[in-house]
Amino acid sequence: MPLELLTGWIGLLFAGLLGLLVGSFLNVVIHRLPIMLERRWAAECAELHPSPAGAGAGAGAGAGAGAGAGAGAAAHHSTHAAHSAHSAPNHAPAEALNLLTPRSRCPACGAGIAWYQNIPLLSYALLRGRCSACAAPIGLRYPLVELLTGIGFAWVMHLHGPGLATLAWMGFVAAVLALAFIDWDTTLLPDDITLPLVWAGLIVAALGWNTIDLGTALWGAVVGYVTLWSIYWAFKLLTGKEGMGYGDFKLLAALGAWLGWQALLPVLLLASVLGAVVGIAMKYSSGLREGGYVPFGPFLAFGGLLALALGPATLLGWIGL
Repeated sequence: MPLELLTGWIGLLFAGLLGLLVGSFLNVVIHRLPIMLERRWAAECAELHPSPAGAGAGAGAGAGAGAGAGAGAAAHHSTHAAHSAHSAPNHAPAEALNLLTPRSRCPACGAGIAWYQNIPLLSYALLRGRCSACAAPIGLRYPLVELLTGIGFAWVMHLHGPGLATLAWMGFVAAVLALAFIDWDTTLLPDDITLPLVWAGLIVAALGWNTIDLGTALWGAVVGYVTLWSIYWAFKLLTGKEGMGYGDFKLLAALGAWLGWQALLPVLLLASVLGAVVGIAMKYSSGLREGGYVPFGPFLAFGGLLALALGPATLLGWIGL
C-alpha cells in the first residue's frame, strides 16, 4: 500500500485494524508465554537436579531469577499453577506448546476455535461472550486487549505518520501491553520481552526513529534501572522484605530507553499513585491475592503508554507538579 494512502482517517483505520489483529495474537502470548517459561525452567532444573526433590527446589529458584519476576514472586508459583490447571484442564502436561501451536481452543471444553470465531471484537460480540460449543463464558480480557492494542496502534499512527518509526512504536505498544497483563496474572515480567525492549529502544534512538537522541535514551535506561534498584535495596535494608522484583527495574529501564530519562519521574509517580489506589481498593473489597500483593508492572506500563500518548509534561500536570 503506498504511504500516501496511509494518511488521515485511512491511515488511522488501517493502524487500528492492524492493532486489533496484533491484539488477538497478544492474547495468545499473555496466556502461553508464562506456561512456556515454567516448562523451560522445569526442564533446566531437571537437568541440573535429576531427583524429584531437587527439581522442585530448583524450579522456584529458576522462576525468580530467570524471568525477572515482579513483586510477590514467591506467591506467584501457587497462583500461576492454579491458573494453568484451570486454563488447560484437558491437555496433557507434555503436550507441545508454543505461540503458534496448538491452535486456539476453548479452555473449558477444549473445542477448537474456527477462524470465523476468532475475528477481533466482532466474534466476541456475535458469540455474546460465550463458547459456541459449551457456552462457557469468554473472559472480557480478550476483547479488551484487542481494543487497547487497536487504539494504541492508531494513536501511534496519529503521532508519527506512516513509516518505519511507526512500526517500531507499534512494537513498543504491543510489548508493553503484553508485559502489563502477564505481570497482572503471574507477577512475572519475562526477560524474553523486557530485555529486547531495552535494546530496541536504544536502536530506535540510534536510527533517528525517535524524538530523543541516543544519549537521552541511554541515560533513560540507566536511570530507570538504577532508580528502582535503589528503592528495592533501600526498602529491603529497612524492612528485610522485597517490595518489588528485578523485572520492574528492567521494565522502567525499557520505558526510559524509549521515552527518555525526562519521562521517568512522571511515569513512576503516576504508577505509584495508581498502584496505591488500586491496592487500597482491592484490600477493602477483599480482592487482594494470596500474600496481599499487587504487581507494580501494570501501573508502570500504563504510565509509560500515557507518557507516549500525552507527553511527560501532561502527566506531571495531572499529579500537580
